[in-house]
Amino acid sequence: MKKRAVIAIVIACTAVSATAEAREIDPTASADTTISGRGFGHGRGMSQYGAQGAAIAGKSAQQILDFYYPGTTVGKATGRIRVRISADTTDGVRVAAGNNLRIRDLARNKLYTLPKASMRNQWSIDPHGEHGTKVSSYNTKARKWTLWKTFQSMTQFEGPALTSLILPSGAVRRYRGGLRAIDAPGKHLDTVNVVSLEHYLRGVVPREALSSWRPAALQAQSVAARTYSVFHRNRSAKRAYDLCDTIACQVYGGYNDEKNATNAAITATAGQVRLYKGKPIIAEFSSSNGGATAAGQVPYQVMKLDSWDAYPGNGNPNVTWTVTRKTAAVQAAFDVGTIRTLRVIRRTGIGPMGGRAARVEAIGSKGRRELSADQLRGRLHLKSAWLAFPVAPLDMSTLADGSVDR
Repeated sequence: MKKRAVIAIVIACTAVSATAEAREIDPTASADTTISGRGFGHGRGMSQYGAQGAAIAGKSAQQILDFYYPGTTVGKATGRIRVRISADTTDGVRVAAGNNLRIRDLARNKLYTLPKASMRNQWSIDPHGEHGTKVSSYNTKARKWTLWKTFQSMTQFEGPALTSLILPSGAVRRYRGGLRAIDAPGKHLDTVNVVSLEHYLRGVVPREALSSWRPAALQAQSVAARTYSVFHRNRSAKRAYDLCDTIACQVYGGYNDEKNATNAAITATAGQVRLYKGKPIIAEFSSSNGGATAAGQVPYQVMKLDSWDAYPGNGNPNVTWTVTRKTAAVQAAFDVGTIRTLRVIRRTGIGPMGGRAARVEAIGSKGRRELSADQLRGRLHLKSAWLAFPVAPLDMSTLADGSVDR
């Protein structure tokens, strides 16, 4: 299918081309700069909306994973994972009292069952001494904390099934496994959830994918998330935790976020990971790759077209996008004074618009400066580095190569 021209800039530049696409900025004409682009995220590994598109097209989870992680094989992994709970910003760990709530002395691996009392509705672990902890209970009638026991080590709460963590906001989140208090910089304690790998995934997959998606897409997400977890666990033996619970690692919400559909996908792929030369891969994924996967630093992260990312019915809202940023913010990103020309000077050459942007240039009143497209993405909080600077409003329906767009 032929493309129709929609923006008055050159888009034929590739990774080796000197041809550039340029936009003249008149700082007196508008306070905003329009930026258009494709995809959401880094584009390496699996496109999550692409996985859903592939599932709609009838592909299995294994076929999806083979496409997004070429050259990898199926392996097995078990064990536990240690997750830092970022929302607990207090110095200790506070939980709701419950039947058979226990405390474990991590140095001696000794387990204590906490006493039951009608007036005790909360328990806490707080710092004590140089590397110790103290365990206290809160009496609702007296409205005060009472020390129960001190330990010369780190400790963790454990329940027979779930432990309810009380956050500084007062919200309560339930977690499987144990809630551990671990030494952290600044003489305070970090809260770490120690949980089986399979139970951990139950709090990850519904946060990273939509539980309404096809089973094959959810199964592919389960394997990718499990592999990503094991990859980082293997590199964190000397740290107090393996992963965080935010987008900097994998989003994890504990038991509160579990869904039947994602639990079923995790069970269907129990223990499955992806390996390269016998070792777990860094199974990166992002929401949308915009129509082509991005190359990375490892052999299984390759650049190629992806027709599934915009497959009909997958609901991808970020195949293409347009945003505006204050021209002052764009000028601050480059620090070249008043910008006269803004252009992409190098692209990857794969996909619509000539591919992802690699290098961008601004020429301003103070001179010229280049940035990587990833640098500009970070400074302007853009959805991806697959970007352009259109002169006219973007016609979203005619931007893409028909082979990868709707």
